[in-house]
Amino acid sequence: MEILTMGVEEEFVLVDRSSRAPVDRAPEVIATATHDLGEQVQTEFFNAQVETVSRPTASTGRLRDELVRMRGVIAAAAEPEQCLPVAVGTPVVPPERPLTVTDTERYQRMADQYASHFSTVDGVVCGCHVHVGTLDRESALALSRRMAPWLPVLQAVTTNSPFARRRDTGFESWRSVEHARWPTVGPAPDLDEPRYLAHVAELVRTGTLLDRRMVYWHARPSEHVPTLEIRVADANADVDTVVMLAALVRGLAATFLTEVRENRPVPRVPLRRLLLAHELAARQGLAGFGVDPCTGRERPAVELVDRLVARARPGLDLTGDTEHVLRQWRRIRADGAGAARQRATFRRHGRFTDVVDALAHRTLAS
Repeated sequence: MEILTMGVEEEFVLVDRSSRAPVDRAPEVIATATHDLGEQVQTEFFNAQVETVSRPTASTGRLRDELVRMRGVIAAAAEPEQCLPVAVGTPVVPPERPLTVTDTERYQRMADQYASHFSTVDGVVCGCHVHVGTLDRESALALSRRMAPWLPVLQAVTTNSPFARRRDTGFESWRSVEHARWPTVGPAPDLDEPRYLAHVAELVRTGTLLDRRMVYWHARPSEHVPTLEIRVADANADVDTVVMLAALVRGLAATFLTEVRENRPVPRVPLRRLLLAHELAARQGLAGFGVDPCTGRERPAVELVDRLVARARPGLDLTGDTEHVLRQWRRIRADGAGAARQRATFRRHGRFTDVVDALAHRTLAS
């Protein structure tokens, strides 16, 4: 079994210090943060968003240190612009005016071609994406097939978007619902490399996608680095939840990569079962039931997380991450995932602005 590297892309929404509403100040924040972070800070679709990209590392400790450092740089760059970076799946407070799309050729083309797929009022979604590598495309596709049944469990444990436009959506991850408006968002089809290339080329040729970078499957081979990218998690204010997510993704990938190279049979899970599992994860998170990846039966979501940790255990043991993951998972079971903590804050204070303040504070707490 080999030790894979991992990297994390975090998306943040910038909110005004007074109104706590999203604001179009990313160009100024990114320009300042670039002095320290270089290409590790990037634009996102809306001018109210900032993305950071960690370097590949084999160490969860180094990953955590880098995430904390980048969050601090973004916060310092946002301060002169009178705004705060918040790691949350969907903004809690709506913008006071329609947001603008980032002024790059690609984003402007996306805005024109897919105008019906998003809203400038409530279309901001922020995710947390984990990369594992180094992997060629064929290996990444083989891993994505084996990991697919477990991705709803990862989604459930990282839910962090129950509120949108000052209302409770009834979901633990409203981001999952909003993001699904875009083409190809969902479970990846079962494809080898030749069929993958042909399928994506057809999606681009027919205008379903603008380019290959717009493949938004829950698991996809990256088009710019040699990795498998997992895209099911909400942005999370709690940095230790993010590190736990990265460790679990890597642990599963390392465990399954051994099975790929030994040509073990791939469990076939019907698409309808995967879709139901993701729907339950988005709606109920850890509070309800999920779909057992092996039997297809509904089981308590917390029980499925226990099973996921056990399934990833060989890879976690290899890198010494088991105790960190178990410790963080015990904390989440006691305190709730991000969505549950947001609702608890609202129950205590009764104000959505207090929810934003708590998220902003936790985003910068190390």
